[in-house]
Amino acid sequence: MVLTLLLASCGTKKRTARTQNPKRTTQTVKTPDRNGNTPRTDPANKDLYPMPENPGRFVKFPIASTEEYIETFSEIAQYEMKAFGIPASITLAQGILESGSGKGELTRKTNNHFGIKCHTGWEGEFDFHDDDERGERFRKYNHPMFSFRDHSIFLSSRSRYKFLFNYRRDDYKKWAHGLRQAGYATDRKYPQKLIYLIERYNLDQFDEAVVRGGLSEVRKPKKYKVFTHVVEKGDTLYALSKRYNISVDELMQLNNLDSSSLSIGQVLNIRKEKSK
Repeated sequence: MVLTLLLASCGTKKRTARTQNPKRTTQTVKTPDRNGNTPRTDPANKDLYPMPENPGRFVKFPIASTEEYIETFSEIAQYEMKAFGIPASITLAQGILESGSGKGELTRKTNNHFGIKCHTGWEGEFDFHDDDERGERFRKYNHPMFSFRDHSIFLSSRSRYKFLFNYRRDDYKKWAHGLRQAGYATDRKYPQKLIYLIERYNLDQFDEAVVRGGLSEVRKPKKYKVFTHVVEKGDTLYALSKRYNISVDELMQLNNLDSSSLSIGQVLNIRKEKSK
C-alpha cells in the first residue's frame, strides 16, 4: 500500500493525504552523496514507498494556520517515517519551523518546505531566494510531497546523521537534540523550538500511530561496537577513517571534534558496525 495525494484544484483549501493504489511516480528521486552530487536511489525504499505520479504542474497550497498545515501534511510525514524511519513529529516540526507553517515566501513559490538548496547534480527546477547570500538557488517542486521525500533522503543519506537512526523512532527529544549536534542548524535553540512545536501541537501522536502499525519494513538500526584509538605521530582523521572504515564526519561527530587537528596521546572513540 502506497501513498497518493488528492490533487485538488488550486483554489481548494483542504488537501490531505490518502492511501490508495497510485501510478508510479514519473519523478526520479535521487539521493545526494556527501558532496551533494547526483547519487543512487535506495531501491528498498523506492520499491516499498514510491512517490505518487508527478502532477506535471505547480500545485499551490495556501495554508491559513499551523493547524491546517498539520492536517494537510501529517499523513505525508507518517508515510516518510515508514519509508525512512524519521519521526513524523520531527518532520512536521521542521516543516512548520522552516516553511513558516507553509506561508513563507520561499515555500509559497517553490513548494520547498525545508529550504533545500540546489547542489551539484540537481537537474530539476529551481528558483532564486535570498538566504545566507543574495539570489541563492533553491529546489522547486510541483508538489510539496517531493520536498518531504528530498528531506528524508537528505537526512538518511548523509554520514553525519547516521547516529540518529540508532534512536527510537518515537524519541523526538533525542532526534531534536541530535539534529543540532550533527550540525543541521546553527541556532542553539533549534532543539527546543522543535520540541515546543511537537508538544504544543501534540505531533508525537503521529509517531505513535506509525509505531502501533508496525515498523517491520523500516530500516533497522545498525548495531555497532565501540573501541578506542590512541593518537600516534602521523595520525590524521583521514588516515584513521580509511584504517577503520569510518567517515571523517562520523569520527568528528563521535568525538565531538570542532576541527580535524589531533594531538599525540589523544584518545578517540571508534565505531564499527557489528558483522551479522
